[in-house]
Amino acid sequence: MNIQPQPEPVKSGSFHYGYLIAVVSVITVVGALGFARFAYTMIYPNMMAGLGVGNTEMGLLASSNFFGYLIFSLAGGILASRFGPRVVIAVSLLIAGLAMIFTGLAGGIGVAIAMRFITGLGSGGSNVPVMGLLSSWFAPNRRGMAAGMAVGGSGLAIAIAGILVPAVNQTYLAEGWRYNWYILGGLIMGIGIIAWLFLRNSPEEMGLRPVGESESATGLGKKVNQEKASALQWSLVYQSKELWHLAALYFLFGFSYIIFVNLYSAYLVREVGLPEGTVGYMWSVAGLIGIFSGFLWGNFSDYFGRKTGVALVFALQGVCFGIFAFGTGSSAFWAATILFGLTSFSIPAIMAAAAGDYVGSRLAPAAFGMITVLFGLGQMIGPILAGYLADVYGTYTLSFKVASGAAFLGAIGSFLLKSPEKPRHY
Repeated sequence: MNIQPQPEPVKSGSFHYGYLIAVVSVITVVGALGFARFAYTMIYPNMMAGLGVGNTEMGLLASSNFFGYLIFSLAGGILASRFGPRVVIAVSLLIAGLAMIFTGLAGGIGVAIAMRFITGLGSGGSNVPVMGLLSSWFAPNRRGMAAGMAVGGSGLAIAIAGILVPAVNQTYLAEGWRYNWYILGGLIMGIGIIAWLFLRNSPEEMGLRPVGESESATGLGKKVNQEKASALQWSLVYQSKELWHLAALYFLFGFSYIIFVNLYSAYLVREVGLPEGTVGYMWSVAGLIGIFSGFLWGNFSDYFGRKTGVALVFALQGVCFGIFAFGTGSSAFWAATILFGLTSFSIPAIMAAAAGDYVGSRLAPAAFGMITVLFGLGQMIGPILAGYLADVYGTYTLSFKVASGAAFLGAIGSFLLKSPEKPRHY
Protein backbone atom coordinates (compact mmCIF):
# COMPACT_ATOMS: atom_id res chain seq x y z
CA MET A 1 0.00 0.00 0.00
CA ASN A 2 1.37 3.39 -1.01
CA ILE A 3 1.39 5.89 1.83
CA GLN A 4 1.58 9.45 0.59
CA PRO A 5 3.88 11.67 2.67
CA GLN A 6 2.02 14.44 4.44
CA PRO A 7 3.21 18.02 4.00
CA GLU A 8 5.20 19.35 6.90
CA PRO A 9 3.78 22.38 8.68
CA VAL A 10 5.44 25.67 7.95
CA LYS A 11 7.48 26.89 10.86
CA SER A 12 6.43 30.12 12.48
CA GLY A 13 8.31 33.03 11.02
CA SER A 14 9.54 31.13 7.95
CA PHE A 15 8.93 32.41 4.43
CA HIS A 16 6.08 30.59 2.72
CA TYR A 17 6.42 30.08 -1.04
CA GLY A 18 2.76 31.06 -1.31
CA TYR A 19 3.76 34.70 -0.85
CA LEU A 20 6.04 34.46 -3.89
CA ILE A 21 3.11 32.94 -5.77
CA ALA A 22 1.07 36.00 -4.76
CA VAL A 23 3.77 38.39 -6.04
CA VAL A 24 4.08 36.57 -9.37
CA SER A 25 0.28 36.54 -9.60
CA VAL A 26 0.32 40.34 -9.29
CA ILE A 27 2.86 40.56 -12.12
CA THR A 28 0.79 38.14 -14.20
CA VAL A 29 -2.31 40.30 -13.80
CA VAL A 30 -0.24 43.36 -14.78
CA GLY A 31 0.23 41.72 -18.16
CA ALA A 32 -2.94 39.68 -18.59
CA LEU A 33 -5.36 42.49 -17.77
CA GLY A 34 -3.45 45.69 -17.07
CA PHE A 35 -1.42 45.99 -20.27
CA ALA A 36 -3.60 43.78 -22.49
CA ARG A 37 -6.90 45.50 -21.61
CA PHE A 38 -6.70 48.67 -19.54
CA ALA A 39 -3.92 50.32 -21.55
CA TYR A 40 -6.44 50.43 -24.41
CA THR A 41 -8.19 53.29 -22.60
CA MET A 42 -5.24 55.62 -23.19
CA ILE A 43 -4.47 54.28 -26.68
CA TYR A 44 -8.11 54.67 -27.81
CA PRO A 45 -8.13 58.32 -29.09
CA ASN A 46 -4.81 58.10 -30.97
CA MET A 47 -5.65 54.69 -32.47
CA MET A 48 -9.10 55.85 -33.58
CA ALA A 49 -7.54 58.76 -35.45
CA GLY A 50 -4.79 56.55 -36.90
CA LEU A 51 -7.23 53.97 -38.27
CA GLY A 52 -9.74 56.63 -39.35
CA VAL A 53 -12.74 54.95 -37.69
CA GLY A 54 -15.58 56.01 -35.35
CA ASN A 55 -16.68 55.11 -31.86
CA THR A 56 -18.82 52.19 -33.02
CA GLU A 57 -15.84 50.55 -34.74
CA MET A 58 -13.64 51.17 -31.69
CA GLY A 59 -16.34 49.63 -29.52
CA LEU A 60 -16.33 46.59 -31.79
CA LEU A 61 -12.54 46.45 -31.50
CA ALA A 62 -12.81 46.38 -27.70
CA SER A 63 -15.60 43.80 -27.79
CA SER A 64 -13.55 41.47 -29.98
CA ASN A 65 -10.95 41.44 -27.20
CA PHE A 66 -13.61 40.60 -24.64
CA PHE A 67 -15.09 37.90 -26.90
CA GLY A 68 -11.71 36.18 -26.92
CA TYR A 69 -11.51 36.61 -23.16
CA LEU A 70 -15.00 35.12 -22.78
CA ILE A 71 -14.14 32.03 -24.81
CA PHE A 72 -10.93 31.25 -22.98
CA SER A 73 -12.21 32.21 -19.54
CA LEU A 74 -14.05 28.90 -19.46
CA ALA A 75 -11.53 26.90 -21.46
CA GLY A 76 -8.57 28.31 -19.53
CA GLY A 77 -10.10 27.39 -16.20
CA ILE A 78 -10.84 23.84 -17.35
CA LEU A 79 -7.36 23.38 -18.84
CA ALA A 80 -5.76 24.69 -15.65
CA SER A 81 -7.79 22.25 -13.53
CA ARG A 82 -6.76 19.37 -15.78
CA PHE A 83 -3.13 20.15 -16.64
CA GLY A 84 -2.07 22.66 -14.02
CA PRO A 85 -2.21 26.47 -14.12
CA ARG A 86 1.52 27.08 -14.63
CA VAL A 87 1.87 26.00 -18.26
CA VAL A 88 -1.54 27.43 -19.25
CA ILE A 89 -0.69 30.84 -17.78
CA ALA A 90 2.78 31.06 -19.33
CA VAL A 91 1.72 30.03 -22.84
CA SER A 92 -1.34 32.29 -22.75
CA LEU A 93 0.79 35.32 -21.83
CA LEU A 94 3.15 34.64 -24.72
CA ILE A 95 0.18 34.44 -27.12
CA ALA A 96 -1.27 37.70 -25.78
CA GLY A 97 2.07 39.48 -26.12
CA LEU A 98 2.57 38.38 -29.73
CA ALA A 99 -0.99 39.39 -30.65
CA MET A 100 -0.45 42.87 -29.20
CA ILE A 101 2.69 43.34 -31.26
CA PHE A 102 0.73 42.38 -34.38
CA THR A 103 -2.04 44.80 -33.35
CA GLY A 104 0.53 47.55 -33.74
CA LEU A 105 1.27 46.30 -37.27
CA ALA A 106 -2.40 46.35 -38.31
CA GLY A 107 -3.13 48.26 -41.51
CA GLY A 108 -6.88 48.34 -41.01
CA ILE A 109 -9.68 47.71 -38.56
CA GLY A 110 -10.20 44.08 -39.67
CA VAL A 111 -6.69 42.94 -38.75
CA ALA A 112 -6.81 44.94 -35.53
CA ILE A 113 -10.07 43.22 -34.53
CA ALA A 114 -8.58 39.78 -35.18
CA MET A 115 -5.46 40.56 -33.16
CA ARG A 116 -7.45 41.98 -30.26
CA PHE A 117 -9.54 38.80 -30.28
CA ILE A 118 -6.38 36.69 -29.97
CA THR A 119 -5.13 38.99 -27.21
CA GLY A 120 -8.38 38.30 -25.39
CA LEU A 121 -7.78 34.56 -25.68
CA GLY A 122 -4.38 35.02 -24.04
CA SER A 123 -5.82 37.27 -21.34
CA GLY A 124 -8.52 34.80 -20.37
CA GLY A 125 -6.09 31.90 -20.48
CA SER A 126 -3.76 33.59 -18.01
CA ASN A 127 -5.94 35.71 -15.73
CA VAL A 128 -8.58 33.11 -14.85
CA PRO A 129 -6.12 30.33 -13.97
CA VAL A 130 -3.89 32.62 -11.90
CA MET A 131 -6.88 33.78 -9.83
CA GLY A 132 -7.95 30.19 -9.33
CA LEU A 133 -4.39 29.21 -8.45
CA LEU A 134 -4.51 31.50 -5.41
CA SER A 135 -7.36 29.41 -3.96
CA SER A 136 -4.97 26.46 -3.86
CA TRP A 137 -2.18 28.41 -2.17
CA PHE A 138 -4.25 30.29 0.42
CA ALA A 139 -6.69 29.03 3.05
CA PRO A 140 -10.35 30.21 2.80
CA ASN A 141 -9.88 32.98 5.37
CA ARG A 142 -6.96 34.39 3.34
CA ARG A 143 -8.36 34.04 -0.20
CA GLY A 144 -9.95 37.47 -0.34
CA MET A 145 -6.66 39.04 0.73
CA ALA A 146 -4.65 37.04 -1.82
CA ALA A 147 -7.04 37.68 -4.69
CA GLY A 148 -7.10 41.36 -3.73
CA MET A 149 -3.33 41.54 -3.99
CA ALA A 150 -3.41 39.92 -7.42
CA VAL A 151 -6.05 42.17 -8.98
CA GLY A 152 -4.03 45.14 -7.77
CA GLY A 153 -1.75 44.33 -10.69
CA SER A 154 -4.26 45.99 -12.99
CA GLY A 155 -3.96 49.20 -10.99
CA LEU A 156 -0.19 49.09 -11.26
CA ALA A 157 -0.46 48.62 -15.02
CA ILE A 158 -2.91 51.52 -15.33
CA ALA A 159 -0.52 53.76 -13.43
CA ILE A 160 2.30 52.77 -15.80
CA ALA A 161 0.15 53.12 -18.93
CA GLY A 162 -1.12 56.55 -17.86
CA ILE A 163 2.45 57.83 -18.03
CA LEU A 164 3.92 55.59 -20.75
CA VAL A 165 1.24 55.87 -23.45
CA PRO A 166 1.09 59.71 -23.66
CA ALA A 167 4.91 59.85 -23.60
CA VAL A 168 5.17 57.41 -26.52
CA ASN A 169 2.45 59.30 -28.40
CA GLN A 170 4.38 62.56 -27.99
CA THR A 171 7.53 60.89 -29.31
CA TYR A 172 6.04 59.06 -32.30
CA LEU A 173 2.99 61.31 -32.89
CA ALA A 174 0.52 59.69 -35.32
CA GLU A 175 2.35 56.35 -35.10
CA GLY A 176 2.46 56.43 -31.30
CA TRP A 177 -0.39 53.95 -30.87
CA ARG A 178 1.57 51.37 -32.89
CA TYR A 179 4.70 51.71 -30.77
CA ASN A 180 2.63 51.46 -27.61
CA TRP A 181 1.34 48.07 -28.70
CA TYR A 182 4.89 46.93 -29.55
CA ILE A 183 6.23 47.95 -26.16
CA LEU A 184 3.36 46.54 -24.13
CA GLY A 185 3.34 43.28 -26.10
CA GLY A 186 7.05 42.76 -25.44
CA LEU A 187 6.55 43.39 -21.73
CA ILE A 188 3.77 40.78 -21.57
CA MET A 189 5.97 38.16 -23.22
CA GLY A 190 8.61 38.83 -20.57
CA ILE A 191 5.98 38.36 -17.85
CA GLY A 192 5.09 35.00 -19.41
CA ILE A 193 8.67 33.84 -18.90
CA ILE A 194 8.57 34.99 -15.25
CA ALA A 195 5.34 33.04 -14.70
CA TRP A 196 6.88 29.86 -16.11
CA LEU A 197 9.96 30.20 -13.93
CA PHE A 198 8.29 30.88 -10.58
CA LEU A 199 4.68 29.68 -10.51
CA ARG A 200 3.89 26.26 -9.03
CA ASN A 201 0.59 24.41 -9.39
CA SER A 202 -0.10 23.67 -5.72
CA PRO A 203 1.48 23.83 -2.25
CA GLU A 204 1.45 20.01 -2.10
CA GLU A 205 3.79 20.05 -5.10
CA MET A 206 6.37 21.64 -2.80
CA GLY A 207 5.45 19.75 0.38
CA LEU A 208 3.59 22.72 1.89
CA ARG A 209 0.18 23.55 3.27
CA PRO A 210 -1.77 26.58 2.01
CA VAL A 211 -0.92 29.89 3.65
CA GLY A 212 -3.02 30.34 6.79
CA GLU A 213 -4.16 26.73 7.07
CA SER A 214 -3.68 24.99 10.42
CA GLU A 215 -2.78 21.33 10.77
CA SER A 216 -6.28 20.40 11.99
CA ALA A 217 -7.92 22.38 9.21
CA THR A 218 -5.70 20.67 6.63
CA GLY A 219 -7.19 17.29 7.30
CA LEU A 220 -10.73 18.61 7.05
CA GLY A 221 -9.95 20.67 3.98
CA LYS A 222 -8.42 17.71 2.19
CA LYS A 223 -11.48 15.60 2.94
CA VAL A 224 -13.85 18.28 1.64
CA ASN A 225 -11.76 18.90 -1.47
CA GLN A 226 -11.52 15.18 -2.19
CA GLU A 227 -15.29 14.87 -1.90
CA LYS A 228 -15.86 17.91 -4.11
CA ALA A 229 -13.16 17.51 -6.69
CA SER A 230 -12.55 13.78 -7.04
CA ALA A 231 -12.51 12.96 -10.75
CA LEU A 232 -13.20 16.68 -11.27
CA GLN A 233 -16.97 16.68 -10.68
CA TRP A 234 -17.85 19.49 -13.05
CA SER A 235 -21.52 19.24 -12.09
CA LEU A 236 -20.61 20.90 -8.79
CA VAL A 237 -19.71 23.97 -10.82
CA TYR A 238 -22.45 24.12 -13.44
CA GLN A 239 -25.31 23.01 -11.19
CA SER A 240 -24.55 25.48 -8.41
CA LYS A 241 -27.32 28.11 -8.12
CA GLU A 242 -25.01 30.28 -6.03
CA LEU A 243 -22.39 30.34 -8.78
CA TRP A 244 -24.99 31.33 -11.38
CA HIS A 245 -26.09 34.16 -9.10
CA LEU A 246 -22.47 35.26 -8.84
CA ALA A 247 -22.20 35.03 -12.62
CA ALA A 248 -25.22 37.32 -13.11
CA LEU A 249 -23.70 39.92 -10.81
CA TYR A 250 -20.36 39.57 -12.57
CA PHE A 251 -22.14 40.25 -15.87
CA LEU A 252 -23.44 43.56 -14.53
CA PHE A 253 -19.97 44.48 -13.30
CA GLY A 254 -18.36 43.64 -16.65
CA PHE A 255 -21.02 45.58 -18.55
CA SER A 256 -20.91 48.71 -16.39
CA TYR A 257 -17.26 49.17 -15.52
CA ILE A 258 -15.95 48.54 -19.04
CA ILE A 259 -18.12 51.35 -20.42
CA PHE A 260 -16.47 53.71 -17.95
CA VAL A 261 -12.98 52.37 -18.59
CA ASN A 262 -13.23 52.43 -22.39
CA LEU A 263 -14.73 55.93 -22.64
CA TYR A 264 -12.80 57.59 -19.80
CA SER A 265 -10.00 59.07 -21.87
CA ALA A 266 -12.02 59.68 -25.04
CA TYR A 267 -14.68 61.60 -23.08
CA LEU A 268 -12.29 63.78 -21.12
CA VAL A 269 -10.05 64.52 -24.12
CA ARG A 270 -12.53 64.78 -27.00
CA GLU A 271 -15.71 66.04 -25.29
CA VAL A 272 -14.57 67.81 -22.11
CA GLY A 273 -11.39 69.16 -23.75
CA LEU A 274 -8.77 68.23 -21.16
CA PRO A 275 -5.15 67.80 -22.37
CA GLU A 276 -4.08 64.20 -23.00
CA GLY A 277 -1.24 64.54 -20.50
CA THR A 278 -3.65 65.66 -17.77
CA VAL A 279 -6.00 62.77 -18.47
CA GLY A 280 -3.07 60.38 -18.43
CA TYR A 281 -2.04 61.72 -15.04
CA MET A 282 -5.60 61.31 -13.72
CA TRP A 283 -5.73 57.73 -15.04
CA SER A 284 -2.38 56.99 -13.38
CA VAL A 285 -3.73 58.25 -10.05
CA ALA A 286 -6.73 55.93 -10.43
CA GLY A 287 -4.34 53.08 -11.14
CA LEU A 288 -2.11 53.80 -8.16
CA ILE A 289 -5.12 53.86 -5.84
CA GLY A 290 -6.49 50.77 -7.58
CA ILE A 291 -3.41 48.76 -6.62
CA PHE A 292 -4.83 48.58 -3.11
CA SER A 293 -8.54 48.35 -3.97
CA GLY A 294 -8.67 44.60 -4.40
CA PHE A 295 -6.64 44.01 -1.25
CA LEU A 296 -8.88 46.38 0.70
CA TRP A 297 -12.19 44.94 -0.44
CA GLY A 298 -10.94 41.36 -0.53
CA ASN A 299 -10.07 41.65 3.16
CA PHE A 300 -13.40 43.38 3.81
CA SER A 301 -15.23 40.41 2.27
CA ASP A 302 -13.16 37.96 4.34
CA TYR A 303 -14.43 39.56 7.53
CA PHE A 304 -17.91 40.85 6.68
CA GLY A 305 -19.10 38.51 3.96
CA ARG A 306 -18.88 38.42 0.18
CA LYS A 307 -22.34 39.84 -0.57
CA THR A 308 -21.83 42.83 1.71
CA GLY A 309 -18.58 43.67 -0.06
CA VAL A 310 -20.04 43.25 -3.55
CA ALA A 311 -23.15 45.34 -2.76
CA LEU A 312 -21.15 48.22 -1.32
CA VAL A 313 -18.71 48.29 -4.24
CA PHE A 314 -21.54 48.27 -6.79
CA ALA A 315 -23.21 51.21 -5.03
CA LEU A 316 -20.00 53.25 -4.96
CA GLN A 317 -19.32 52.56 -8.64
CA GLY A 318 -22.87 53.57 -9.48
CA VAL A 319 -22.11 56.95 -7.90
CA CYS A 320 -18.79 57.16 -9.77
CA PHE A 321 -20.33 56.52 -13.20
CA GLY A 322 -23.19 58.88 -12.38
CA ILE A 323 -20.73 61.69 -11.69
CA PHE A 324 -19.34 61.28 -15.22
CA ALA A 325 -22.87 61.36 -16.58
CA PHE A 326 -23.85 64.57 -14.77
CA GLY A 327 -20.56 66.16 -13.62
CA THR A 328 -19.70 69.57 -15.07
CA GLY A 329 -16.31 70.44 -13.59
CA SER A 330 -12.82 69.06 -13.25
CA SER A 331 -13.24 68.63 -9.49
CA ALA A 332 -16.21 66.31 -10.09
CA PHE A 333 -14.21 64.25 -12.58
CA TRP A 334 -11.31 64.04 -10.13
CA ALA A 335 -13.68 62.84 -7.40
CA ALA A 336 -15.08 60.14 -9.69
CA THR A 337 -11.57 59.11 -10.74
CA ILE A 338 -10.50 58.64 -7.13
CA LEU A 339 -13.70 56.77 -6.30
CA PHE A 340 -13.13 54.45 -9.25
CA GLY A 341 -9.58 53.82 -8.09
CA LEU A 342 -10.84 52.89 -4.62
CA THR A 343 -13.24 50.28 -6.03
CA SER A 344 -11.80 49.44 -9.44
CA PHE A 345 -10.60 45.86 -9.02
CA SER A 346 -12.48 44.82 -5.92
CA ILE A 347 -15.30 42.75 -7.40
CA PRO A 348 -12.97 40.38 -9.33
CA ALA A 349 -11.09 39.76 -6.07
CA ILE A 350 -14.29 38.98 -4.18
CA MET A 351 -15.63 36.81 -7.00
CA ALA A 352 -12.42 34.77 -7.18
CA ALA A 353 -12.53 34.19 -3.42
CA ALA A 354 -16.24 33.32 -3.45
CA ALA A 355 -15.77 30.79 -6.26
CA GLY A 356 -13.26 28.92 -4.10
CA ASP A 357 -15.59 29.14 -1.10
CA TYR A 358 -18.43 27.44 -2.96
CA VAL A 359 -16.66 24.51 -4.67
CA GLY A 360 -13.27 24.12 -2.98
CA SER A 361 -9.76 24.96 -4.17
CA ARG A 362 -9.41 22.12 -6.71
CA LEU A 363 -12.37 23.28 -8.79
CA ALA A 364 -11.82 26.99 -8.12
CA PRO A 365 -10.20 27.73 -11.53
CA ALA A 366 -13.13 26.09 -13.36
CA ALA A 367 -15.70 27.84 -11.13
CA PHE A 368 -14.09 31.23 -11.62
CA GLY A 369 -13.85 30.51 -15.32
CA MET A 370 -17.57 29.72 -15.47
CA ILE A 371 -18.71 32.93 -13.81
CA THR A 372 -16.18 34.89 -15.86
CA VAL A 373 -17.96 33.78 -19.04
CA LEU A 374 -20.90 36.03 -18.12
CA PHE A 375 -18.46 38.73 -17.02
CA GLY A 376 -16.91 38.53 -20.47
CA LEU A 377 -20.33 38.68 -22.10
CA GLY A 378 -21.05 41.90 -20.23
CA GLN A 379 -17.71 43.30 -21.41
CA MET A 380 -18.59 42.39 -25.00
CA ILE A 381 -21.97 44.11 -24.99
CA GLY A 382 -20.91 47.23 -23.08
CA PRO A 383 -18.40 48.75 -25.55
CA ILE A 384 -20.57 48.13 -28.64
CA LEU A 385 -23.63 49.69 -27.01
CA ALA A 386 -21.64 52.62 -25.61
CA GLY A 387 -19.93 53.32 -28.94
CA TYR A 388 -23.24 53.16 -30.80
CA LEU A 389 -24.93 55.54 -28.35
CA ALA A 390 -21.99 57.95 -28.64
CA ASP A 391 -22.19 58.01 -32.44
CA VAL A 392 -25.99 58.35 -32.53
CA TYR A 393 -26.38 61.02 -29.85
CA GLY A 394 -23.04 62.77 -30.27
CA THR A 395 -22.14 62.51 -26.58
CA TYR A 396 -20.69 59.96 -24.19
CA THR A 397 -22.86 60.98 -21.22
CA LEU A 398 -25.79 58.67 -22.04
CA SER A 399 -23.42 55.69 -21.95
CA PHE A 400 -22.27 56.68 -18.46
CA LYS A 401 -25.92 56.87 -17.34
CA VAL A 402 -26.48 53.32 -18.58
CA ALA A 403 -23.36 52.15 -16.73
CA SER A 404 -24.51 53.81 -13.53
CA GLY A 405 -27.93 52.19 -13.71
CA ALA A 406 -26.41 48.75 -14.24
CA ALA A 407 -24.13 49.22 -11.22
CA PHE A 408 -27.01 50.14 -8.92
CA LEU A 409 -28.93 47.11 -10.20
CA GLY A 410 -25.94 44.99 -9.20
CA ALA A 411 -26.01 46.49 -5.71
CA ILE A 412 -29.65 45.45 -5.31
CA GLY A 413 -28.99 41.95 -6.65
CA SER A 414 -26.05 41.48 -4.30
CA PHE A 415 -28.29 41.58 -1.23
CA LEU A 416 -30.02 38.41 -2.48
CA LEU A 417 -26.73 36.51 -2.72
CA LYS A 418 -26.26 33.60 -0.34
CA SER A 419 -23.16 34.10 1.74
CA PRO A 420 -20.57 31.37 1.03
CA GLU A 421 -19.26 31.54 4.56
CA LYS A 422 -20.43 32.92 7.87
CA PRO A 423 -19.10 36.47 8.35
CA ARG A 424 -16.64 36.91 11.19
CA HIS A 425 -16.88 40.23 13.04
CA TYR A 426 -13.66 40.67 14.91
